[in-house]
Amino acid sequence: MIIAGLVLGLLAAALHAYIFVLESFAWTTPRARAIFGTTEEEARATRQLAFNQGFYNLFLGLIAAAGAVMTLAGATAAGAALLVAGLGAMLLAASVLFATAPAQRAAAAKQGALPLLALILLLLGVIG
Repeated sequence: MIIAGLVLGLLAAALHAYIFVLESFAWTTPRARAIFGTTEEEARATRQLAFNQGFYNLFLGLIAAAGAVMTLAGATAAGAALLVAGLGAMLLAASVLFATAPAQRAAAAKQGALPLLALILLLLGVIG
């Protein structure tokens, strides 16, 4: 269970790296606008905000990835702390999006599914 949780944690980190690219570098492109449901005008007006938000997503992914690598390397306590911090923050951010933006609920569910499943599997691996 722990290995499966680590794999899902790394996938969640990769997803957040992809979101980083979309928000920080591709925000005004047709592809990113279609994904986030923004118009060209909205994307131009919110470009700086999205750029900053993208870095938040990158940092959450890096925290989770570092936790997974540390856990695999044998630094279990430190790795677990980073995993719970990174994955927990991802899940909480997805929950806020889900609760506050009904039009973005599908995106929030996609954003939160991997961290949620990873945390469940990691917990089951620890207590099982």
